[in-house]
Amino acid sequence: MFESVEALVAEYADLETRLADPAVHADQAVARKLGRRYAELRPVVATYRAWVQAEQDAVAARELGDEDHSFRPEAEGLAAEQAALADKLHVMLLPRDALDDSDVLLEIKAGEGGEESALFAGDLLRMYLRYAERRGWKTEVLESEQSDLGGYKDVTVAVKAKGNVEPGEAPYARLKYEGGVHRVQRVPATESQGRIHTSAAGVLVLPETEDVEVEIDTNDLRIDVFRSSGPGGQSVNTTDSAVRITHLPTGTVVSCQNEKSQLQNKESAMRILRARLIALAEEAAAKEASDVRRSQVRTVDRSERIRTYNFPENRISDHRVGFKSYNLDAVLDGEIEAVVQACIDADLAARMAALGGAS
Repeated sequence: MFESVEALVAEYADLETRLADPAVHADQAVARKLGRRYAELRPVVATYRAWVQAEQDAVAARELGDEDHSFRPEAEGLAAEQAALADKLHVMLLPRDALDDSDVLLEIKAGEGGEESALFAGDLLRMYLRYAERRGWKTEVLESEQSDLGGYKDVTVAVKAKGNVEPGEAPYARLKYEGGVHRVQRVPATESQGRIHTSAAGVLVLPETEDVEVEIDTNDLRIDVFRSSGPGGQSVNTTDSAVRITHLPTGTVVSCQNEKSQLQNKESAMRILRARLIALAEEAAAKEASDVRRSQVRTVDRSERIRTYNFPENRISDHRVGFKSYNLDAVLDGEIEAVVQACIDADLAARMAALGGAS
């Protein structure tokens, strides 16, 4: 039934042997790649071995049940366990997004709504930082442009897992469905009449990985330097330390001014540029990507929403999967696992349905 898994079991054993060799760890890049693959295969191999054991136990119990009826309930229980493990294994063997093991760069941009949108972008940033903290991920703000009231017009944050993680547990696998327009309904801090306003902020999720090669020719780059500025255009730096990089073939523009060093800003800008080019290459190579992946919206229009945060009702609604809960305060404190899992489950159901239709 699962003959193809035998090849994965053999690969897993080979990886185990190679990772035990100290010479392999002399090249950290190779060791990390092998370690990620080993972590990816571990749950598949463990589930397969459990299924094989359950099958053997079920056969033995049925034979005993033919002689003694008191063993039949045990045989039925083992058969049910075997079926559940088979279902689990089928899911694990579904084709995976090649970028699911990646770290991510999250870009959050204010949209319609002026200062209120910028304040909401700040709320989203805090939500993702708290979520990352809950999952034990490391975060680093690479670039930000604050608004006059302390919100964010634009902010980019790197999210990294610590060590090798199980399949489906890396930042990109959990956060890729966050891309799109997030709408908020509440009474803004700037509203004197107590009226509820609607505004929006956009989120873009970019994979950051060493496994995808992207060639960046320095001849294709235009690099400009300028002085950093703070909220309202107030100068915060008297030297030309801010960096703007334009990738001429794609027209992609990245600017960084967070650091006082021009070199550090250039390094951050190149990280962001590389992640954006990976996303562009992936988009071009995967025209049959899932609807959820395609739903990442580049424009920040209130009508192109994936999720609504309604403060008067303390409600969060994800419009793609029909998820709704009334714990918005907890969600904005980083408790977004339920809505993240709802998106993952919907994508899994869609992929299984597509596989069934193709078979």
